[in-house]
Amino acid sequence: MKRRAWLATAAGIAMGAAVVGAQTSVLAQNGPEDLLPPGFDKPSPTPTRARPVAPAPAPAPSANASPRAPAATPTQSGEIVQPLPSGATGGTAALGNLPTLQQLQSMSTDQLDDLFGLKPKVDIPPAAQRSMARVGVIAPDEGGLPVNSLAHQPAALVKAVLDGTKGPLVSRWGHILLRRALASRLAAPEGMNPADFAGMRAALLDRMGEFSAARALVQDVDTANYTPALSSAALQAYIGTADILGTCPAVRLSRGGDGAQWQMLAAICNAYAGEQDRSETDLRRMMNSGKIDRIDVLLARRFAGAAGGQNQSVTIEWDGVDQLTPWRFALANAVGETIPKNLLDGAGRYYRLADATAPMLTPEERADDAEYAAKAGVLSSAALVDLYSQIYNNQVQQGTTDTTAQNLRDAYVGGDPSDRLNAIKSIWSGGDGDRYGRYVLTAYAAARMPIDKSFDGDAGNLVASMLTAGLDRDAVRWAPAVAGGSQAWALIALSDPSRQSASDSDLSDYLSADASKRQQRSRLLVAGLAGLGRVDGSLANEYASKLKFNLARQDRWTNAIDAAANDGNQAMVALLAGLGMQGDSWSQMTPLFLFHIVRSLDKVGLSAEARMIAAEAVARA
Repeated sequence: MKRRAWLATAAGIAMGAAVVGAQTSVLAQNGPEDLLPPGFDKPSPTPTRARPVAPAPAPAPSANASPRAPAATPTQSGEIVQPLPSGATGGTAALGNLPTLQQLQSMSTDQLDDLFGLKPKVDIPPAAQRSMARVGVIAPDEGGLPVNSLAHQPAALVKAVLDGTKGPLVSRWGHILLRRALASRLAAPEGMNPADFAGMRAALLDRMGEFSAARALVQDVDTANYTPALSSAALQAYIGTADILGTCPAVRLSRGGDGAQWQMLAAICNAYAGEQDRSETDLRRMMNSGKIDRIDVLLARRFAGAAGGQNQSVTIEWDGVDQLTPWRFALANAVGETIPKNLLDGAGRYYRLADATAPMLTPEERADDAEYAAKAGVLSSAALVDLYSQIYNNQVQQGTTDTTAQNLRDAYVGGDPSDRLNAIKSIWSGGDGDRYGRYVLTAYAAARMPIDKSFDGDAGNLVASMLTAGLDRDAVRWAPAVAGGSQAWALIALSDPSRQSASDSDLSDYLSADASKRQQRSRLLVAGLAGLGRVDGSLANEYASKLKFNLARQDRWTNAIDAAANDGNQAMVALLAGLGMQGDSWSQMTPLFLFHIVRSLDKVGLSAEARMIAAEAVARA
């Protein structure tokens, strides 16, 4: 029904009733004491089941009670009489709560739908509705963590860990592990709403830049079960992936609220539901209200206009816009609108990760940010190689050459190993100055290099590159060819799946050659080896004392992750490890935290992740 008809109807009802009226980096610290968020050590008590109360006896019939009226019967064959709902009241009270004419005129058509109860509450038939007993997209037989890992953990503890993990993780492999844990098919802790549990997990995935994983998670919940927390996380996930229409099932059912973005999304969804006039009316009303920035509504109108049926053009005016927001970034990319360079210059981590996976951008436009995303753990080595393969193919067709794409091809197909190594080293020398992203790009090419003494000087970098993709067995092939106490030796000593012990002499040689600031590489090497049990405890303590740290120190976080490891709880260990790896740089990681993370992961059966995190720490310190 069109807005004008709504207003006429509403006005008639109002007059007939005579109504008159009126949303830090934890490790950026000197010590680990304050790691856990408030409330971590004070979980709320597990709720007890309420004791059923016996129903009161029915009163005896009174002698003066009037006889029950006989049930109504159809007067004609096939006639059905719809009874009034139980407890129904007359219309006077409901009509008395109607808004005034002025309020009705300021309402959007969606608000009017809500007012008169015409918006459907459930969009999925009962037989097709999904259970909330376990929510997630990775089942245990697909690599997910055990379903009931968190079911018997205190709800307040789980909430404190999820909400307390705010920023990026220093570790690429830590990021990958945390994403896996959050996307696993898990049962909610006792006493926690399963939808809110999914919302907290999705919100953390959003903060990690894992918008696609967050979107997949929220899509595992029927919109009828959405809570405000889940709706908010879903909105961030859809905007992060520039999947504007993905919000429509929730938005059209009013599962998120009445904020500016939800109002604009509702209008967009109306346009794609065939109600273009209604959409345009609501968007013009928003623009005229002055409560929403003009650029935001213009982008919404451009997107809604693509639904067809609106013979109009919308000019996007960036004049006076001095800030880039996720909404503007997503809508501009979705409609093919060029974002001014001054807004993109210095864009933060959020925009780089969103840009890296934006499907509407060309591979060339995504390349730099895709490399950044791979370094963070969002993209795999295989995904990055695929991207540069597209760039090479596109530019061959265009008669141009991209140096990195050409070098990557040479690293794979070069006839001579020396030529392939030179191509790999050329790739390492490019990029933003941080080699680790380029290590991710060359991982599989590095694994194809033959073992050759003439390559000893590059062995450490080749091994580090292989380990970014988890190619530990390829890296171990270099063990007989590398010198003890070298960088390649250290990485192999940490990543070798056969659990070989590190010798005192090799460890001493490594410390003597370590030129890193405060010997951070040696500190993390000792912590990693100790956590994996590859160096004797007394020897580890001796080197720790020499390097001025104490592996025996304890705090609330170390106690918590050790307790979870002793219980064999993989999911809880993974969440606590993520909490302990927050930060922008490996310089923020203390040897104590790395020791407990590696030891706990190894103890609960996540030894591959423990080895990769320990090796990454030494490679990136």
